[in-house]
Order: sequence, then C-alpha cells, then structure tokens
Amino acid sequence: MKVGIVCSRIRLEEKLLLQAFQDRGVDIEIIDDRQLVLDTTKPSLHFDIVVGRSLNYSRGLYAQHIFEHWGVRTINPYKTLEICGDKLLTTTALQRAGIPTPRTVIAFTPESALEAIEEIGYPVVLKPLVGSWGRLLAKINDRDAAEAVLEHKSVLGNYQHSIFYIQEFIRKPNRDIRAAVIGDRTVRAIYRVAPHWITNTARGGEPIPCEITPDLDRLCVAAAKAVGGGIVGVDLLEDPERGLLVNEVNGMMEFGRSVHVTEVDLPGEVADYVIGIVEGRYPYPGEEVEKEKATC
Repeated sequence: MKVGIVCSRIRLEEKLLLQAFQDRGVDIEIIDDRQLVLDTTKPSLHFDIVVGRSLNYSRGLYAQHIFEHWGVRTINPYKTLEICGDKLLTTTALQRAGIPTPRTVIAFTPESALEAIEEIGYPVVLKPLVGSWGRLLAKINDRDAAEAVLEHKSVLGNYQHSIFYIQEFIRKPNRDIRAAVIGDRTVRAIYRVAPHWITNTARGGEPIPCEITPDLDRLCVAAAKAVGGGIVGVDLLEDPERGLLVNEVNGMMEFGRSVHVTEVDLPGEVADYVIGIVEGRYPYPGEEVEKEKATC
C-alpha cells in the first residue's frame, strides 16, 4: 500500500499523521504542494490514495481534483473540499439535508447588504465566503459599523468580497463545539472556550473535552454526510432556544492545538480510516450516496 500526503509544510498534525501511518507499516510519501507540477494528460504520481493537508485552500482543492482525474482516490475528495471550502455551499448543503443552521442571507451590493442586515437586526456576523482560522470575520453591532465594513469590503478587489455572507449572531455561551467526524462516526468532540465571541483555537480559544451524546453524534454525522463525507470537523453553536446549530464544516481538519485534550488517538483514527478505504473495509466518501441515487 502506498499513501501520499500533500502538505504545504510539516506541522505537528502532519508529523503525528506520518508517524501513525508508519506505525501501521504503510509506505507513505510527502508531496510538497509548493513544488507540484501536474500535467492533466500525463499522470505522474502513483498512489493507492492521497491525503490532502495543504494549508492553501486552492492548491489543495485543485491538486485533489487532478489526482481524481487520474483515477487516484483522495481524502478528502474534491467535492467535499469544494463544499466545505465555500461557506455558502456548506450552508445550502446543510439546509438541503435538514440540518439546523444559523439564519444566513446573501447580498450582492453594499446597499442590499445593509438592507438585509437591518432586516435581520443587530448584531450580525459578516464572513468571507472562503477563509479559515476565524480571519476577516466582523461582528456588526450598529448601522455605522455596517456602513464602514461594507464600504471597506466593496473596495478590497477580490470578487468574493463583493458577495456579502451575513449570519444572525448566536448568543452562545463563551464557547462553541468542534467535533471530528471520520466516516460515519463522531470520534471526538471538544469545546473551544474564550471570552471573545470568536472561539477558534487559532485565535486563542481553550480546548476542553466535550461529551459525545447520541444527539450530538447523529447531528454531526448527518452534517458530514451532507457535505460529501470523509474526515471533517463540524463546528456547532449552542443556541439558548433552538439548541445545537451547525455553523460550518471544515474539510481539512486541524488538531495540533487540541490533540492532547482527549484520550482519542485522532491521528491513528485517521490512518485506520484511510487504510480501511484502500482495503475495502470502509466505503469511499460519496459512494453510498451515489449507489442510493442509482437505485432510485
């Protein structure tokens, strides 16, 4: 068995994953995405499966697409990465599956965005369609702030900043939940606790263990399936009235800042799942959905 792992650099997560595969006797090779040159007509890499760990979303997305074009299985598959990498695609996929989410509105001009914000009511959260680690999020508390942020976004140049993704602000406790779903199991969950409304561990949130209840497991597995499945991080908010809401799903799950928090061997779980796919013990993400469609 030969497994490739696409990396931008070797962080703690990648070191732990490499060790987990090596401990299981797997021939694993590092693929540096900064050096990749991929001729779409001439397959140049030969692996049983490729695990994507690129820090750059676009590199990781299109590298996996080309590997799949060559007939190589990938984790996560291109479709899962594409949906998880775009907040609007994630939201609509979750809603189609009946997953509870915060109220979300899309607008295409600063004027219509301001109108939508005032209809929802302050405060709201404005997010970029593509982004991670809690970057470029804005909590907008009043009209003055809304006008300023919308104006700034409209002149930033990137076309995505002219698409305004607006969510209601959820008055959660000083925490959110990050659950790790691998295949059809929620294998680990943590609270990310912070006095700030952004609770990502990348922004200083403190990880502490969270019990995986049957309800949490069902919701997280359903959310993972809605975006294509594989290995994903499901982010949930605790609404005082509606209960758990799925906020986002991460297609390239990070765990370096929280791997020590629980007794779950997350790198080992990932390695076992990838090996199980190659050996046919686990279905490749999306295969079961396609079989269901074919029988309908």
